[in-house]
Amino acid sequence: MTSDSTARRNAPEQTDVLVSGGGIAGLIAAAGFGADGHRVICVDPAPPITVEGAAGSDLRSTAFLHPSIRLLERAGLWQRLRPHATPLQIMRIIDAGGAEPVARLTREFDAADLSDEPFGWNLPNWLLRREIAARLDEMDNVSFRPGTATAGLTARSDAAIVTLSDGSRVSARLVVGADGRNSAIRQALGIGVRTIRYGQKALAFAVTHELPHHNVSTEIHRSGGPFTLVPLPDREGKPSSAVIWMELGPEVNRLMELPPEAFTEELNARSTGVLGRLTLATRLTAWPIISQIADRFTGPRTALVAEAAHVVPPIGAQGLNMSLADLTLLLDLSRDDPGSADSLNRFQRRRWPETRLRVAGIDALNRASMIAPRPLRDLRALGLGAIYGIAPVRRMMMKAGLNVT
Repeated sequence: MTSDSTARRNAPEQTDVLVSGGGIAGLIAAAGFGADGHRVICVDPAPPITVEGAAGSDLRSTAFLHPSIRLLERAGLWQRLRPHATPLQIMRIIDAGGAEPVARLTREFDAADLSDEPFGWNLPNWLLRREIAARLDEMDNVSFRPGTATAGLTARSDAAIVTLSDGSRVSARLVVGADGRNSAIRQALGIGVRTIRYGQKALAFAVTHELPHHNVSTEIHRSGGPFTLVPLPDREGKPSSAVIWMELGPEVNRLMELPPEAFTEELNARSTGVLGRLTLATRLTAWPIISQIADRFTGPRTALVAEAAHVVPPIGAQGLNMSLADLTLLLDLSRDDPGSADSLNRFQRRRWPETRLRVAGIDALNRASMIAPRPLRDLRALGLGAIYGIAPVRRMMMKAGLNVT
């Protein structure tokens, strides 16, 4: 064998973009860069779980706001997802911080005040993985490699060399780190993070209920964190919603250990009966709640997005929508030369300060939702009522939540 053939055999595979991470953000990134005409490789240590009842399936749901829908259309995904999506027309906030867990203050934010379209559309996360993976299978210029992890990264000015867990190497013009809050890409770059731990966990599951949701997403505040009901399609002829129930860790552990009947009673007490009686429709899942932001979002030929860059509590449908704002900007800046120093510098300058402010704002909202002492809960209710009563402020907050002007 000649030295030239040996060199060719050992040479890394060439691609425009390597996406490290096959969660929802990583899969959408692969579809987005592929739809823009780039050659893409997407790797993840585990295959996506695409059946609701399978062990390890993600029972959370994602509410896609308007800017995110535009990205899904650009990536060729929205036509696949739209038939499964439930519109969110009204965002309802309830304060139940009185002596008893009953609604004492209700405020509603109607999308009709801003446009003819809903605030957004909600989809189960397991279904998102199924449909996005199916879209990647259709794309000749995208290679999705589940079961393959990122094992090493050498980032240089001309290319980033990624070593994969199967021993192969890839040379990419741009590496997108979408590999979660413990990102291997971020660690390989030596980028630190600032983390806030709340001692909270979130329960995620689906329910059916007696009353139709009428496309209203409801966030109920008492203490420990918000209890959120987000509309889903009917389940076996019954109205259905996704639930995110945030509490302090020991309380979540207690709830998960309850017998089903006792859990159902606590579930219905916490919901304030806003949708009638709730019935558990799936198993319970739980995960810890933190806020986190990376010290930088970029390195040579490398960009961090989604939870590799920032993590926020699940309040106001901000988490994945922030991630897709990362991707939209990165795609726009990568049309000519993905991973160029100029494009990554612009991504850092524009995205990091905005994200820092949003992380701080969501941190403040979460701390307010956790309040336990009654006098402070009373102040929270007064504040909510005052904000809703000032129309310009209400509209400003609605637009800020939607990332629209």
